[in-house]
Amino acid sequence: MSALSFIKRAGRSKPSSPAAPMLSRSTAAGTPSSSRSPVVDTDATTDRYSFPSNPSANPKAVVTGGTKGSYYRFTILTSKLIRYEWSPDGGFEDRVSTFALFRNFDAPAFRTVDKEDRLEIITDHFHLQYDKKKFSTYGFSVKVADDVWRYDGNSYGDLGGTARTLDGAWGRVDLDPGVLSRRAYAVLDDSKSMLFDADGWIATRKPGRIDGYIFAYNGDHKAAIKDFYRLSGSQPVLPRWTLGNWWSRYHAYSAEEYLELMDHFQKEGVPLSAAVIDMDWHKVRIPSKYGSGWTGYSWNRDLFPQPDKFLKQLHDRRLKVTVNDHPADGIRAFEDQYKEVAKALNHDTSREEPIRFDCCSRKFMDAYFDVLKVGLEKQGIDFWWIDWQQGTRSRIPGVDPLWVLNHYHYLTSRRNVKTIEKPITFSRYAGAGSHRYPIGFSGDTQISWAGLQFQPEFTATASNIGYGWWSHDIGGHWGGWRSNELTVRWVQLGVFSPILRLHSSKSLWNSKEPWSFESQPGQIIKDFLVLRHRLVPYLYTMNIRAAFDAEPLIQPMYWNHPHTEEAYHVPTQYYFGPNLVVAPITSPDDGITLTSSTRAWLPEGRYVSLFAPHIVYTGNRHIQLHRPLDQIPVLAKEGTIIPLDTTPTVSNGTPRPEEITILLVVGKDAHFNLLEEPHASSHHYEIPHDDPRKNFTSTPITWNQKAGRLTIGPERNPHSQYHTSPNRHWKVRLIGHTATEASLKTSGAGHWKVTKVDGSTEIDLGPVFRSGATDSAGQVFEMFVGHDLQLDVLDFRKQAFDRIHRAEGWYADKDRVWNCVADANSGSVQERVERLYHLDGVYASLKNSVMEVWAADDRAEGTAFGREIWTSVAGVGEEDWDDYVLV
Repeated sequence: MSALSFIKRAGRSKPSSPAAPMLSRSTAAGTPSSSRSPVVDTDATTDRYSFPSNPSANPKAVVTGGTKGSYYRFTILTSKLIRYEWSPDGGFEDRVSTFALFRNFDAPAFRTVDKEDRLEIITDHFHLQYDKKKFSTYGFSVKVADDVWRYDGNSYGDLGGTARTLDGAWGRVDLDPGVLSRRAYAVLDDSKSMLFDADGWIATRKPGRIDGYIFAYNGDHKAAIKDFYRLSGSQPVLPRWTLGNWWSRYHAYSAEEYLELMDHFQKEGVPLSAAVIDMDWHKVRIPSKYGSGWTGYSWNRDLFPQPDKFLKQLHDRRLKVTVNDHPADGIRAFEDQYKEVAKALNHDTSREEPIRFDCCSRKFMDAYFDVLKVGLEKQGIDFWWIDWQQGTRSRIPGVDPLWVLNHYHYLTSRRNVKTIEKPITFSRYAGAGSHRYPIGFSGDTQISWAGLQFQPEFTATASNIGYGWWSHDIGGHWGGWRSNELTVRWVQLGVFSPILRLHSSKSLWNSKEPWSFESQPGQIIKDFLVLRHRLVPYLYTMNIRAAFDAEPLIQPMYWNHPHTEEAYHVPTQYYFGPNLVVAPITSPDDGITLTSSTRAWLPEGRYVSLFAPHIVYTGNRHIQLHRPLDQIPVLAKEGTIIPLDTTPTVSNGTPRPEEITILLVVGKDAHFNLLEEPHASSHHYEIPHDDPRKNFTSTPITWNQKAGRLTIGPERNPHSQYHTSPNRHWKVRLIGHTATEASLKTSGAGHWKVTKVDGSTEIDLGPVFRSGATDSAGQVFEMFVGHDLQLDVLDFRKQAFDRIHRAEGWYADKDRVWNCVADANSGSVQERVERLYHLDGVYASLKNSVMEVWAADDRAEGTAFGREIWTSVAGVGEEDWDDYVLV
């Protein structure tokens, strides 16, 4: 991947010992101070029935009343968020629901108008009117700005949320609503959700009661999501290793074959962090009298004769291990643990009757975790892939088995934090509140361009219901056909997705090893998988930001531009952190320009393409982006800092980087606070109550645009009084800036050198400072590069020439296109733009590709910026290969 030369071809990884694990604690981070729950020491308890909550509302925020048969209660959580309840029996629900854990907010200012047959509740942002009868369309309404919601018993959030699964999806699926809307309000009906009693066990609601929430945020999407997390609980911090590459394939591996594969990845220089073993890890060929082989908990000794040894060998390779679990068929008599589980449940084994899966039995669930699974975990299974596909029903109406599995698996995983660092589960989405149990498994998608086209939108809109950590089957799971190009584009999307997990079906022809593809696409896949691990310093910081700042890693464009209409019409485009705009390629190469394209909208400002740093774009408009197979449109705004792990050899796992390269986009002030796990001698420590982020090692990186000063540090480590980190090698790359020779002045020790690399300036600083203790100022490194540096002005003629040269087509047509761009004597820019648009016999894709660079940068002399005309190009999918029309 020449466009990003910092993606070094990784060599054979050197084995190294894993970093000290970090203790995970369940906290109520992100909840209001009045509802912040006590810190739970998850290393000292495996109690799966305790979790932070504060479900009873502040009495000062409650308005209640009614007469026999029609009782009501309203809780004004904020001036923009209200809970509404109606009950025929006078009882209301104060227990935790799967959605709402923290209802005790500080009471906002509001006033009421209470008449015999009418109630009004008024805040600065909504006006509620109610006739004191059972909720109805005409008797209960809320006015927000100029919009009026009338009760209809449904959830409503027209910007979409997410869905339970993509199983079998060829393309788009229907989405459950989120809590964001183009209207002034969104509504979440919580009337049917499962509950938890005070002892932490599941409970159900009384039939007939109504319970819902109105989000009256009038387009303030981020405020709505912030209060959603305050009410439902924050996303937890993920273990660092989850952000690396996961290998998964539905295939009957033997232990020897699997280990050889892991070593092959290492030999190829492709790092991994998680080994996923699909269902063939257990016995699948069982006597027919026991039923199907989908459920199983006994190792297949034909494939894994020594499972303890096998799992240890994976751990020695710095890999975490998960195995597939289809729990629906319970524990049957052929299982190794059958008699042990039966003894715990007083189950008669004389007739070999199965122990039925029963999520409604606390005794069964305790045996499921503490008898059936605990031994497997002690062997070395780090966490479970819960592949529940048997629907939403159980023997108790209102209890969804998926909810029970997700909730208690996550809490039980606290007992494994010494190896996995933080609680985790891996399962499907069960509804609002599921964000508390990452990571999401989105199901078995079919391999198609349509499936790829929908996945960016599906991932982004999930943030509208707070669900920020989807793991997709990258490359698709089954069906479809083999396509190098489709796989490459899917892997590129995976790199800029929450979790990157390669997966494929049980097919002789369908697997995702990079070396199984032809030379060019195989190398591109390798390079992007290496890049994913290099991005981990950035991703881990975004992970902490997601947990404590209500800012999921991936956000739809309208989150940051709620009042800009264009932001609502680019569903496959999203923010990847605060300053990176990603517009994935989701359609095939057009066959003419040898590139694929996507239509994007750039907000106001100036942007540089990370994978093509010679190209600078002026924003506040739509644009067609064209990229060859080895590039994906990732645009960084002026004033962006991205830290990369550029340790020469990227190894398995995601260890603390020995070398970091700061990608700096000049033009505006920039700041990035690099957050990492403490490099401590012990994983036992206390979380500060004032700000849990202080529990992480932090290194502030600041760029002062006017002064031309980059400041690194001081590194602050909560454990530096116990452990001193070695010097770290630092580099700085000024992306898209080569025009000024860096006259470097530094305030710290170390050597440095300046080179021009691929449209950028790289400054090698060497090891620059050591960390400081928490009670000291630490050491700061300052670098002065030049006052008010700017991105290079785009040389659109060179870029246009390269694109025309690359295109396949008639030489005479190339001349005509080139003359429109280059011959300033043949008319004004506007005239030449129109001439290009009207050229007969020239493919639309070539016209648009040239127009992209001609109109990219408004500073370039002779630019077509503001005069661009885009030629219509039909969408391309499996059935549209010939739709690139001549215009």
